[in-house]
Amino acid sequence: MDQGGCSVLSENLWKEALKLFAGGVNSPVRAAVKPYPFYVDRSEGAFLYTVDGKRLIDYVLGYGPLFLGHRHPYVEKKIIEQVQKGWLYGTPSPVEIKLAEKIIRHLPSAQKIRFVNSGTEATMLALRLARGYTGREKILKFNGNYHGAHDYGLVEAGSAATEFNVSTSNGIPLSIRNTVEICEYNDLSCVEKTLKKEDIAGVIVEPVMGNMGLILPEKDFLKGLRELTKSYNSLLIFDEVITGFRLGLSGAQGYFGINPDLTTLGKIIGGGLPIGAVAGRAEIIDLLTPSGKVFNAGTFNANPLSMAAGLATIEVLEREKVYDTAKEATKAFSEELSILLERKGITFTLNRIESMFQVFFGVKKVTNATEAKQADKNTYFKMHQRMLEGGVFIPPSQFEVIFSSGAHNSSVVNTTIEVTRKVINEL
Repeated sequence: MDQGGCSVLSENLWKEALKLFAGGVNSPVRAAVKPYPFYVDRSEGAFLYTVDGKRLIDYVLGYGPLFLGHRHPYVEKKIIEQVQKGWLYGTPSPVEIKLAEKIIRHLPSAQKIRFVNSGTEATMLALRLARGYTGREKILKFNGNYHGAHDYGLVEAGSAATEFNVSTSNGIPLSIRNTVEICEYNDLSCVEKTLKKEDIAGVIVEPVMGNMGLILPEKDFLKGLRELTKSYNSLLIFDEVITGFRLGLSGAQGYFGINPDLTTLGKIIGGGLPIGAVAGRAEIIDLLTPSGKVFNAGTFNANPLSMAAGLATIEVLEREKVYDTAKEATKAFSEELSILLERKGITFTLNRIESMFQVFFGVKKVTNATEAKQADKNTYFKMHQRMLEGGVFIPPSQFEVIFSSGAHNSSVVNTTIEVTRKVINEL
């Protein structure tokens, strides 16, 4: 099978897509691959197979959800079994109870849960719950934290909008923007000043930033958020759409030992199918309709296919060495990349945690969005392009994360390292 990126069939599909979709895509980061995206015919394990007959080692993994790799046999089996039973009922199904029990058992702060259909829906609902619970209107978020594509979450958000130099506030009413306070990530002094002067319903944070590249919380940052929100009677909301079940079965909250009031989930808990969830203290979750007065509903909430895929995924995580394999893959890949860049005398910083990492060129540290934006994203994109030509797909955007999975075994990683050596030597 040939290695590489785009070719004739993908180009023809791209020309058709431009006639049908804004910018040719249905999510902007997909257009960051240049000169046009490659189109995927099928996938398996750590690999994507394009319509042009090319095989790519995948370190994007659907931007995080595919922690077992593509088409894990057990997950595929459970999805097929559910399809044969039906895929939408309009009534509850037993599998939603089983998945909820799994999540609540593993997530330290979770007592009850509400399933929705995406991370965007989950964060939107969490903020609504925070307002309903506290009776306050304002929220506090952090520069560059991405909490989905809804009005409140997009104020000073990260991700693909940064890549395309677009303000995420375009189209959002000033009245909504005025209810969102912004601090820099890792800046507790700003948080305390804001909580002191404003009635903040909730502080929402990515415990590990994954949409401005990878940015880690500094020592005591998350602990400080927990203490400050308690002091000022605001809710602490962990957006674990990325980190939930990726940093471990207990997510970032278990990893760092911090219990938020609410947690938003997505990606991995759906096994690659559309999903979102809000979990937290029972007294807060019980405010949702029909038991409470904060409204939420959804035709596809707790969709049986997503529930089956998510349950199967967590069952695999419980019994197989996915975390060890994925962590070792990221460690080997990132350490080799660091060695190669140091030998070339290239200035960079590399942030890593468990099965996630990102490299930033031209800067010596990245602890917040402002520092991330100073990185040389053109050099990063050149690396992406040359890796793609060599058969390795890393995110086309500097402001996304390089993910590994349980399918990234030593053979896959060794091939990745061979390509990386060639790319960096020519960079």
